[in-house]
Amino acid sequence: MNKLYGLIFDVDGVIADTEPVNARVTIRVFEDMLGVKGVKSEDFAAGIGRGAERYIQAAAEVHAVKLTEEQLKAAAQLRERYLIKAMQEEPLPAFPGVLELINGALQRRDFRLAIATSATLELSRAILESAKVPYERMIYVTGSEVKNKKPHPELFLLAAERMGIRPANCVVIEDAPNGIQAAKAAGAKCIAVTNSTTADNLSDADLICDSLEQIDLDMIQELIDSA
Repeated sequence: MNKLYGLIFDVDGVIADTEPVNARVTIRVFEDMLGVKGVKSEDFAAGIGRGAERYIQAAAEVHAVKLTEEQLKAAAQLRERYLIKAMQEEPLPAFPGVLELINGALQRRDFRLAIATSATLELSRAILESAKVPYERMIYVTGSEVKNKKPHPELFLLAAERMGIRPANCVVIEDAPNGIQAAKAAGAKCIAVTNSTTADNLSDADLICDSLEQIDLDMIQELIDSA
């Protein structure tokens, strides 16, 4: 049997440029629900790629706002409602190179594809549909299905398991340091794209690019085979 290769995509910051709208609606949550003004997009940096509650908590810590567990959950739920509404009103296109890479891999018998995101099913589906990603032809794992969020490897281990491919034969495409840590802890290779932060912050990845237009399936295959 021929070797199979796994290609796992994060969603936020990889599939589409979600970070500006993530920050915008979460700033609105701080104002509308918590009465906190002056929150800036950079205040969320420590929470990028770690799920909604950690994203909110990051800015709360910057502004010395103490949130109960109930408040944090309520804020995350409100944020999700705002985000889904924003996607419906102003669809986000896929980043350059994303659909080409996905559609190319779907035509290959030796590739399996997965979506693995810390977001919920409802929110991630809104993003994927907005970006016109054929997710129904891919394995699909969300943050609702795992106990441990990134940088824990559980999300990527589950994606590899459902594809039926060893993590060592998978490449994860990420945009955040926490995601890279999770991919490496899972035993997978990682390609990082500088959509959300600088190359310096992504230095633990096996390969760093400025756009997925620079990546092709031969490069992914070579990255896995070189292990």
